[in-house]
Amino acid sequence: MAERQRDLLPVEYFHVVFTLPREMAAIARQNPATIYNILFRAASDTLLQIARDPSHLGADIGFLAVLHTWGQNLDHHPHVHCVVPGGGLSPDRSRWIACPAGFFLSVNVLSRVFCGKFIDLLKRARRRGKLAFQGDLAALADDDAFNGYLTASCREQWVVYSKPPFGGPEQVLKYLARYTHRVAISNSRLVALENGKVTFRWKDYADHSRTKLMTLDAVEFIRRFLLHVVPSGFVRIRHCGILANRVREANLARCRQLMSATPPVATASDGTIDGGPRRCDACGKGVMVIIERFERPALAALLAATATPFDDTS
Repeated sequence: MAERQRDLLPVEYFHVVFTLPREMAAIARQNPATIYNILFRAASDTLLQIARDPSHLGADIGFLAVLHTWGQNLDHHPHVHCVVPGGGLSPDRSRWIACPAGFFLSVNVLSRVFCGKFIDLLKRARRRGKLAFQGDLAALADDDAFNGYLTASCREQWVVYSKPPFGGPEQVLKYLARYTHRVAISNSRLVALENGKVTFRWKDYADHSRTKLMTLDAVEFIRRFLLHVVPSGFVRIRHCGILANRVREANLARCRQLMSATPPVATASDGTIDGGPRRCDACGKGVMVIIERFERPALAALLAATATPFDDTS
């Protein structure tokens, strides 16, 4: 989180979500690595293309993209969350171009372009033999059936949702801390395991976001959870555009130069600031200096009681 804090710019941040329709989610269940990579690529290319268009923003943007594959009820629901600074660099890198307050890009335009890019990438993957179809999808091995499937999916709504802007950089960090390293469900939502059934809390967005309880057989709960284990080695958090790993440091420096802004002070997880002493919470000027550390008495006693004497004859 300290590393991400150093990346923040003093601008409004937007939260854009790209979601696959259920037809594409079904293919993703059988081809997770291929489809998730296509999802990342289609979402990224869509944002970068539309933002660079002079009729929209006319800037090169950057963002953090995070793959989620679950809904509140743990069903398979692949989507990508994008955290986007509200603006970007002009193509010649001479200006910072800011978004209008409270508005990033048209979600209707993003939705249409996203659908087209995803379908094109999917066709390419199939031509290269990167897709396999089994069970209910076995018929898609036939060209006509596959093309008909794509036509039907295009009639569905390809949802691109732009949430209200984050309140500030602090909220961006809270979002990242809460969601980037969690898989499917947090422990706090688990209510009970009784008689071979698991009960957990979930938020029903179709019913005014009311919190409800759902009970599943333990095997079904495990099946749903395992749907969200990504393929080995798959990277589910990615930096794109001007914030891509290889160019991020230089581009952030250029952005701050154009804004006449200084880098944020990064607070480490242990409360220190940039590796130094923590500032006093009261006056904000003095520093807190650690002079001694104390172990918890109960833990120290337990360690002493269970320690095995060292035998130098062995």
